Amino acid sequence: MMIEIYNIENKKTGKMDLPEEIFQAPWRPALVHQVITAILSNRRRPFAHVKGRGEVRGGGKKPWPQKGTGQARHGSIRSPIWRGGGVTHGPLKERTYEKKINKEMKKQALFSVLSKKLSDQELKIVDEINLKEAKTKILNGILGKFFGQKRSVLIVPKTGNRAVHLAGRNIPKTTVGNPNALNVYDCLVHKYVVFEKDAVADFAGTFKKTK
Repeated sequence: MMIEIYNIENKKTGKMDLPEEIFQAPWRPALVHQVITAILSNRRRPFAHVKGRGEVRGGGKKPWPQKGTGQARHGSIRSPIWRGGGVTHGPLKERTYEKKINKEMKKQALFSVLSKKLSDQELKIVDEINLKEAKTKILNGILGKFFGQKRSVLIVPKTGNRAVHLAGRNIPKTTVGNPNALNVYDCLVHKYVVFEKDAVADFAGTFKKTK
């Protein structure tokens, strides 16, 4: 399929043919939701942790004799029924939230989101993002010409365009992605996606290798 190419002044400079397998995939919200949930779950780390009776300090000695005191029998002051004792069935740091998902599902979800972005006119191809200096101000000005000041953008420069990576680090709501390692979450969480022309070939080539 053919799509317009723009320069950094937001003026049309030509057209390019995009692979239909990637940019004309059907919208599959259930699959996208499943993959996004897995990505976020795999990033999650369990911080909550309580100590059981085997971890709390003290309690090695039987508090009083088994018989003869008139008291209820107890074996340790760190029993869960004592104040200061261990916690029963509390959250543990050993818990895992990992969800497994295969490569094909990740790939198809990514294609689905990129196709949706393209159909909603939220994806642009830029001929070349050639910055004279790796300055945030310069890149911010370029993005402003495309989307205004209130925007959320994922930029995908060609492999080796280090200036864009450096310039984009300090722009709010802007992420600079790697064409060889894009994920569906980054594409979906930003309203706009900008590909550098050569990055499209890098991106498509990555998935041809993983077939």
